[in-house]
Amino acid sequence: MKNEKEVKEILEQLKADNKKKFKQSVDLMVSFKDINLKNPDEHVELYPQLHYGTGKVKKILALVDAELEVEAKKTCDKVVTLAEFPKLQKKDIKKLAADHDWVIGQANIMPKIAQTMGRYFGPRGKMPNPKAGCIVPPKANLGPIIEKLQKTIKIVVKKQPNLQLLVGKEDQPIEELMDNIKIVYDQLIHHLPKEKNNIKDIKLKLTMSKAISIN
Repeated sequence: MKNEKEVKEILEQLKADNKKKFKQSVDLMVSFKDINLKNPDEHVELYPQLHYGTGKVKKILALVDAELEVEAKKTCDKVVTLAEFPKLQKKDIKKLAADHDWVIGQANIMPKIAQTMGRYFGPRGKMPNPKAGCIVPPKANLGPIIEKLQKTIKIVVKKQPNLQLLVGKEDQPIEELMDNIKIVYDQLIHHLPKEKNNIKDIKLKLTMSKAISIN
């Protein structure tokens, strides 16, 4: 990413200007140009894995059958087994979607997951996604997968020509924040039809601060 010196200066300024007594998030805001979102071929969906976390602990739901239940309960925040699917009410499924950042699904029960959860998980972007590594075999070792998901972010540009992403917390070292921003930017431009020529504007901000443009 170009302008790394400027990015560092903006982060330093945001930190220095912060007078709030709570820990704020650092957000990267990107607006796009010359991109036709009515054309599915120009939609963007990617899952960059950061070297450093964003400061937010991701809550992970596992939808599994009996052979993966014990492993999932050791590593995930919530586990729902195939045997429990018939007991779930509409409100229960909606709550599961709302309460979790990632959903892991056991590969051989994905049709049942889609049948039970798809109507409610799909519109919220919470179905287990193979691009993010969230569809796993019945004998999977979930530890490394969970560790990876804690540092993975989801970038989707399908409806609006802009996005706002959490890239860290203000108390993280600037070098970590810069590294996260660089990974997001580098991967994002390579998924755009015209790469950097589709970028209209990039800004950085804290939760409660004004946004500052990166030239």
